[in-house]
Amino acid sequence: MGLDQVATKPHEELASHLAGQMDRVNTLIRTRMASRHAPRIPEVTAHLVEAGGKRLRPMLTLAAADLCGYDGEFDVHLAATVEFIHTATLLHDDVVDESAQRRGRPTANLLWDNKSSVLVGDYLFSRAFQLMVETGSLRVLDILASASATIAEGEVLQLSAARDLATNEDIYMQVIRGKTAALFSAATEVGGVISGAPETQVKALYDFGEALGISFQIVDDLLDYQGESHSTGKNIGDDFRERKLTLPVIKAVAAASEDERAFWKRTIEKGDQQEGDLDQALQLLNRHGALSQTRDDARYWANVAKTAIQSLPDHPVRQMLIDLADYVVARVN
Repeated sequence: MGLDQVATKPHEELASHLAGQMDRVNTLIRTRMASRHAPRIPEVTAHLVEAGGKRLRPMLTLAAADLCGYDGEFDVHLAATVEFIHTATLLHDDVVDESAQRRGRPTANLLWDNKSSVLVGDYLFSRAFQLMVETGSLRVLDILASASATIAEGEVLQLSAARDLATNEDIYMQVIRGKTAALFSAATEVGGVISGAPETQVKALYDFGEALGISFQIVDDLLDYQGESHSTGKNIGDDFRERKLTLPVIKAVAAASEDERAFWKRTIEKGDQQEGDLDQALQLLNRHGALSQTRDDARYWANVAKTAIQSLPDHPVRQMLIDLADYVVARVN
């Protein structure tokens, strides 16, 4: 069986199971991203929202609620909230990173401008808060507001850490727990909370989401050095060119000789990159086993996620989420 078949099956199975609710989420997103007075808002938002992303985070909210037996309407509100928060952060990230491509398409800041991307991102954050307030749950509001603050904190930490060779794995973990895992864990946690699930189940859903998010980001960073651009929507070495000190490089720097460290200092810290530097970076990553070690770390966190969710009730969705954790790391097998 080919990798694509193995890798897409769990996600597609979950999407099929949640198809009815996801249709309602998509309808709600389109309704709430409309603007009577500023037509550029739906233009910019639609460019990203309709770009064919997996909608993984809102699906996690719906799946968590389904797993806990929820039969109300606010899981759809919360799933849309999570997607709005995610889309807002992407709009802002692309400005910060000066990115030209997202999901294989030109970024909004490239097609329009940085001002539009920042302001439309702000608009989506505001829409997200309106949606979460409509659930009437202060706890849900607290979880998602805290996640939004943690995401921003992680991104700011990354600004200082990403090009500093002193950045170690502990700092890297702090960054990705903020910028990625925080929204994954909030997405699963609010699904349990809105369902009125027991605290042990809510905690298990939080732990699952956090570990899945960590594994997801580690794999994403790994794919930048060994993925295929047609499937990732990025070019090999984008993180290197953008001087991002991600986990594979952190591991290689930790094991580097004096000459190798000088190479990383020149290319990452000083930004003096020349032709052939990416090839040399890949050689160093392979020489020190940095890519295989990073893959092992991704597998470790996927297993943490699977262990966390085992305590939840026996349900078809539980197995789909376990398979999803396997799918995340299957992308780099």
